[in-house]
Amino acid sequence: MKAGVFLYPWDVVGDPDAEALAAAGLEVHSWVVLAHSSRLGAEHPDTSVVNAYGDRYPWAPCIARPAVRDYLVDLAAEAAARPGAHGTELESCGWYGFAHLHAHDKVAGVGLGDAAQYLMSLCFCAVCREGYGEEGVDPEALSAFVRRALEPAWSGGGSPESGRDGIAKLLGPEQADATLAWRGRVANTVQQAAVAAVRAATPPGFQVLLHADPVPYRTGANVGVEPDHVLAVADGVVLPCTGSDAVREAVLGPFAGRGGVRAANFGVVTGMGGSPRTLERDAAHAASLGADQLRLYHAGLASGPDLEAVAAALSRLG
Repeated sequence: MKAGVFLYPWDVVGDPDAEALAAAGLEVHSWVVLAHSSRLGAEHPDTSVVNAYGDRYPWAPCIARPAVRDYLVDLAAEAAARPGAHGTELESCGWYGFAHLHAHDKVAGVGLGDAAQYLMSLCFCAVCREGYGEEGVDPEALSAFVRRALEPAWSGGGSPESGRDGIAKLLGPEQADATLAWRGRVANTVQQAAVAAVRAATPPGFQVLLHADPVPYRTGANVGVEPDHVLAVADGVVLPCTGSDAVREAVLGPFAGRGGVRAANFGVVTGMGGSPRTLERDAAHAASLGADQLRLYHAGLASGPDLEAVAAALSRLG
């Protein structure tokens, strides 16, 4: 299994590090974060996702907005095509939403299943309202319905529903299908455009991977994708594999037998929830499920003991 340790984008952009690493015999791939930018939301509030309550998520640019899409596509091409790089990984190349995945988040007081998380991630900016209308749903009625559907969660202490069936239970089948269709169409368009822009700016053979989750409605750094679509567009995916055997089976299983790169991404910083001491066993399990590459996140922040555990695991994995 091929292993990779990745630098954050700002470690390589604007300086000769990538070329220097390539000259030292290392194959360098850039890593570009797209639809996740608190600075963009702070300086341009109209670019952000707006939830059913009218609150903006400044960390989450709405990818349905044409200006946002154009910006993200240009960013993908410009940041990915670094001198000396052989490929890139595009993180958050799709919808971001309620979950900020930031140390300062204070949203754990009410337990929300991924269906309620989806409702909290639905965007109601002007462009998305128009999009819901194109799918046959009145956006004003939909917004009100989302608020009513979530009310029991706030008064009862949670909403455990999960999966597409859970979304349909909360929203009703017609409204659930309409939102999923609109958001899926937007995400697919953004992914196609971003990958095409990178390919146009790079030489033949430049590898393009997407950080992904095989459940299409999920949002965040590992965006929800349709496996057949994403593998028809990109060269493969990077999948979050830290956690239990069931987690790895859930993310790797839908890509089995489909071709393309399947890189298993493992956290190796104990303080960030990683498991460096079980890396050998976990990586072997991922390989048995079809993973052909390994990612270590984020080795640059790991302690000495964590790095020693990772080095020992890699030496035994060969």
